[in-house]
Amino acid sequence: MANNSYSGVKNSMAEANHDGEFGCTLKELRSLMELRGAEAIGLIGDSYEDVHGLCNRLKTSPVDGLSGQPGDIEKRKTVFGQNLIPPKKPKTFLQLVWEALQDVTLIILEVAAVVSLGLSFYRPPDAEREHCGRAAGGVEDENESEAGWIEGAAILLSVICVVLVTAFNDWSKEKQFRGLQSRIEQEQKFTVVRGGQVIQIPVAEIVVGDVAQIKYGDLLPADGVLIQGNDLKIDESSLTGESDHVKKTHEKDPMMLSGTHVMEGSGKMLVTAVGVNSQTGIIFTLLGTAEDDEEDEEEKKKEKEEKKKQRKSLFPLLVLLLASKAMDGAAMEMQPLNSDEGGDAEEKKKTGPPKKEKSVLQGKLTKLAVQIGKAGLVMSAITVIILVVLFVVDTFWIQNLPWVKDCTPIYIQFFVKFFIIGVTVLVVAVPEGLPLAVTISLAYSVKKMMKDNNLVRHLDACETMGNATAICSDKTGTLTMNRMTVVQAFIAEKHYKKVPDPEAIPASILDILILGIAVNCAYTTNIMSPEKEGGLPRQVGNKTECALLGFSTDLKRDYHAVRNEIPEEKLYKVYTFNSVRKSMSTVLKMADGSYRMFSKGASEILLKKCSKILTASGEAKVFRPRDRDDMVKKVIEPMASEGLRTICLAYRDFPVSEGEPDWDNENDILTGLTCLSVVGIEDPVRPEVPDAIKKCQRAGITVRMVTGDNINTARAIATKCGILLPGDDFICMDGKEFNRRIRNEKGEIEQERIDKIWPKLRVLARSSPTDKHTLVKGIIDSTVMEQRQVVAVTGDGTNDGPALKKADVGFAMGIAGTDVAKEASDIILTDDNFSSIVKAVMWGRNVYDSISKFLQFQLTVNIVAVIVAFTGACITQDSPLKAVQMLWVNLIMDTFASLALATEPPTEALLLRKPYGRNKPLVSRTMMKNILGQGVFQLITIFTLLFAGERLFDIDNGRNTPLHAPPSEHYTIVFNTFVLMQLFNEINARKIHGERNVFEGIFNNLIFCSIVFGTFIIQIVIVQFGGKPFSCVALTIDQWLWCTFLGFGSLLWGQVISSIPTSRLKFLKSAGHGTQKEEIPDEELDELEDNEEIDHAERELRRGQILWFRGLNRIQTQMDVVSAFQSGTSFQGALRRQASNSSQQQHDVTNVSSPTHVAFSTTATAATIFPGGPSDQQGSLNV
Repeated sequence: MANNSYSGVKNSMAEANHDGEFGCTLKELRSLMELRGAEAIGLIGDSYEDVHGLCNRLKTSPVDGLSGQPGDIEKRKTVFGQNLIPPKKPKTFLQLVWEALQDVTLIILEVAAVVSLGLSFYRPPDAEREHCGRAAGGVEDENESEAGWIEGAAILLSVICVVLVTAFNDWSKEKQFRGLQSRIEQEQKFTVVRGGQVIQIPVAEIVVGDVAQIKYGDLLPADGVLIQGNDLKIDESSLTGESDHVKKTHEKDPMMLSGTHVMEGSGKMLVTAVGVNSQTGIIFTLLGTAEDDEEDEEEKKKEKEEKKKQRKSLFPLLVLLLASKAMDGAAMEMQPLNSDEGGDAEEKKKTGPPKKEKSVLQGKLTKLAVQIGKAGLVMSAITVIILVVLFVVDTFWIQNLPWVKDCTPIYIQFFVKFFIIGVTVLVVAVPEGLPLAVTISLAYSVKKMMKDNNLVRHLDACETMGNATAICSDKTGTLTMNRMTVVQAFIAEKHYKKVPDPEAIPASILDILILGIAVNCAYTTNIMSPEKEGGLPRQVGNKTECALLGFSTDLKRDYHAVRNEIPEEKLYKVYTFNSVRKSMSTVLKMADGSYRMFSKGASEILLKKCSKILTASGEAKVFRPRDRDDMVKKVIEPMASEGLRTICLAYRDFPVSEGEPDWDNENDILTGLTCLSVVGIEDPVRPEVPDAIKKCQRAGITVRMVTGDNINTARAIATKCGILLPGDDFICMDGKEFNRRIRNEKGEIEQERIDKIWPKLRVLARSSPTDKHTLVKGIIDSTVMEQRQVVAVTGDGTNDGPALKKADVGFAMGIAGTDVAKEASDIILTDDNFSSIVKAVMWGRNVYDSISKFLQFQLTVNIVAVIVAFTGACITQDSPLKAVQMLWVNLIMDTFASLALATEPPTEALLLRKPYGRNKPLVSRTMMKNILGQGVFQLITIFTLLFAGERLFDIDNGRNTPLHAPPSEHYTIVFNTFVLMQLFNEINARKIHGERNVFEGIFNNLIFCSIVFGTFIIQIVIVQFGGKPFSCVALTIDQWLWCTFLGFGSLLWGQVISSIPTSRLKFLKSAGHGTQKEEIPDEELDELEDNEEIDHAERELRRGQILWFRGLNRIQTQMDVVSAFQSGTSFQGALRRQASNSSQQQHDVTNVSSPTHVAFSTTATAATIFPGGPSDQQGSLNV
């Protein structure tokens, strides 16, 4: 790669703005980018001579880039398009309303309400009413009987309320996550050259003709052709499915594709296609149009057919699925588009263990929701049956009345009323509020976590973090400040404890040293002037290299002058840093035809390759192994024990007489070096880290440091951080020793061997990314502890991708992290700070607690409301709580309570307890004590009022009233007291660990206060002015005070309950366990073999129905393919349909209703859609 300084191009740039057209069209560039290797080189040679010819045609300079004039940039955007892939249109509010209306329980209620409404207008002659039995007669007031329609209308109104609230929640949720997605995209910047200046611009601003600088770790934002490259290797698996890294050179393959990852090296490329015209853009467009044009039609047909079938035979199944379906929806909708790319292709195929559990919380909730749903279904069915039987027995047997034709509508009206009561019991029992609470809690947490420097990419990571038991953290930048400076140096046989005076170093050595530092650091690394006067200089790029460049400045030399003299194009060969080499070398061709290579790298590794060392006189003397050991003891170990990172700088000359070496034979090239200097680089520990680590340890989280530094440096920093404490018997080891201990004689890794090491391991030094991945996998797969470990990992490098993906929660560094690391992560730390991880733990635990609080509240209301409706219906043949009242209670329970309890801010107290663990039930025994205790109090109160209320308050009896009787004071008091008890119990529900002070921090949560207060006001309005629709009568002040007093009793009773030790109540059981893998029979595991997740809802439901459902899907697909062949059209459409079906089969029935997330999950399909080759190997092109 000889000198590439190009003349004549700048003149063409001057003409760029006058000449209206460019020398090549969009179509030509698109077809060029579809070629690879020799074909592409051939076409470039035939059409444009070489890359520089292409630069000429596109009116840009390979050295100085575009002029950067706004007019030119705009023209390029017009001609070649913008670097944006338009997002799919969000659902409109009306679409969301329509989706909310699909809820089966709501449909049943709507039908019942309409029937009730119709029948209420039927008036049989009064004379005949008397013959229809006791229950039908006895209505004196004509106006009252005419008001029979109100109940039906009120139910419809309540349904509308529920639907609007649900739709609004979905709408705001979608809006929020689109905002989050756009924020992730806006933060992505890329380095380009414009007007000779290297600048960073947002990815969306890149245009065709830009010269982009690419380096290790970048995710390419556009297609391009390589102008100049140093040791470039690209991972193209996201497009081609090939896991091997592709070497990019002018001679073999200069084509750079968007969406691929730079795994090694650096270089420059000419941007030739952006946005929808780039390779990734074309695939997205194909997927988008395929789905829009054909799938929309097919989905509509299919959905209609599915719904018919579901209504026929999956009716009970779907009622149970209500909760789990919404749960899945909540999790699926919230994944950003580009969530799954990055890391190794192997890792992509299986993002985690072979069968990844759903997030812990989701698994437990789904299971619990399905169980509650089942119980509710049974209760509501029994309620309806008992009501009907009692009515029939009373009317036709006890009263001995015949069935008169004229009475039929009245009897039907009764049956509809019973049916409505049954459905309302079901509505109250099925906890639709659960998914809502999870969604609100997670969404609220994600929003607040942004302020705590946590950008959450995958929602469930937020909750998983609360269960974390281990954190494997990087050292540089996470535990330390990532502001590196050289503080000690060994030059010319002398060890300087501070940066030496330039005069103290022989001039010949100083010249070589400065030249080596200037050219053998990436040209993208720079020391810039401080942003504020008097501030520290800004470090841009690799921080270790910044320290070396700063060292040259401290030695009063200007590295810029060297770089201006030797631009990057003049570098003969570059061996870029990677985790295997642990060094970087740059070769220069000297004027006399000889070569000089500069190297820098980890001192103990590079010193082994040195055979000479420069003396004080500037001469090189022999450097023997004995001298090296001496130097390690006297120079390197003392530096490392002070926590300094030691870097060796060396060089080698290749004389003309030996001819040109074989540059590809690295082992021969990187030997016989001459040592110039060893420097000690300080990276101070962040001041807040020791305190944060202490908090983690107190919270039961083990912090381990995994670093590439040598063991002495790592041990010193770990001690400063508090990871290692004096007197502890914890292990520190390096990667070599770690690998020796975990492998058997055949070199295979054995889990038992890892299990002997990891519980005591605290520092892993000189570790490769593979070691990090092995450690994380070993800890996750370990069964030594009774609880499965939940591991969080931090990473910033490209090679950290596999470990980040394997971990339960992967944290990528927002500042120092490469694009690949960010792609593989779940949470991005925008400030690269370890203490932000502690905040994430706090928020995670808070999500878990918020859901538990909501559950404690919801289950109490569920139990009480269902039992009251059930027993009331059985004894008085009418539910004490009317359908509309139940819907209001449901609204308080579900929407308002989930808002109030799911938005509690976290407190430091959350970090004083150990992690819950994967197997801990959602409803603890303490919570069960609270639920049952409150339930008993509420039931006693309600039944006392129900059966003795008329005597206590001296009012008319409200029991056994006829069909259209006016509302009674009696039942109004029962309803009012019930609601007020729930309101006061909501305050009790704020504490779930048996704390006495339930008011603690209540005013920190304004949402909670305003919801409780607002609900109270609405309740007053409903009771005083609700009248017939709400079956209420206005109450007196005395009655209100009694109701409020009985409600307040919940708080007092709560204190009594918390005085009873949970340990004494042996009969208490916990609920909401996660499913253990061991609990799943083998044949079921085989059945779930194709699934990526173990879905607990699927296990709970009857498998026969699900298999039947899948069978139908497959038959339908085959019919589609046959019909496609017959018509000769859209064969690909049928195949796409097959893909969407198979992805649905993978997510089972519960995902039928999550249309926001279409994943192409079969490689074969993707390959068929894009005959050109690109196939989405990991199934993550989410549209």
